Amino acid sequence: TGFTKEEALNKPLVSTFIVSKLRQSVQDILDNALKGNETSNYELEFRTKSNEIRYLLVNATTRRDANNEIVGVVGVAQDVTEAAQHDRAVSAMARELRQLVDTANAPIFGIDVNGNVNEWNDKTAEITGFTKEEAVGYPLVSTFIVPLLRKSVQEVMDNALEGFETSNYELEFRTKSNEVRYLLVNATTRRDAGSNIVGVVGVAQDVTEAAKRDR
Repeated sequence: TGFTKEEALNKPLVSTFIVSKLRQSVQDILDNALKGNETSNYELEFRTKSNEIRYLLVNATTRRDANNEIVGVVGVAQDVTEAAQHDRAVSAMARELRQLVDTANAPIFGIDVNGNVNEWNDKTAEITGFTKEEAVGYPLVSTFIVPLLRKSVQEVMDNALEGFETSNYELEFRTKSNEVRYLLVNATTRRDAGSNIVGVVGVAQDVTEAAKRDR
C-alpha cells in the first residue's frame, strides 16, 4: 500500500484505505466477521499512498482472545493486482469486439455446434428483417435458408464445424417479408480458449443487387 505500519495503525481501515465504491460491502464483511461469520476470497481494492489501486484477494477471519471472545478481524490476503488488471483488460477488449461485431457494416451471424443461431449482428437483422431476439436459438438452415440451398448450406456449416472453412459461398437468405437476399459468405470455424470447436461464424457481403443483375 505504501503506508508504513505507523501511518496505518489506529486509522479506520474502511474509510482510509478502501476505495469509495467498495466501502459499504467491505464494512459489511468486517461487521459479519465481528459476529463470527467469516468470508473467503473476497476481492478488495486498496488505495495506495501514491493513489494507485491494488487488488487483494482476502480471507476475513474472526479474531478471538483466550476466552474465545471476539476482539477483532484479521485479513489474510493475496495480491492479485496483475491478474485483476489483465482480466479487466480482457473484459474491456471483449466488450469492444462485441460492439465492433454488432455495429459492423457487414452481416455477421453465427451458429453453435447444434446449428442454432447464437450470433446475429445489427446488419444481419437489417437485411433479413429478423431481430436478434427473433433469430437467436433457432436453427439457421431450416429457418432462414431457402429450401433449394439447405442441403449445401448444411454441408458448408458441417464442414466448418469440423475445421474445414469455406470462402465466398453464395447464400440465399429468406427475409421476414419473404424476399430473398443474396449474401457472399465466409464460413469460419469458431473455437474457444482451449481451441475446441464451438460453432461457426459467417462474415458476409450483401450482393443482392449484383446477383439479381446476373440472373
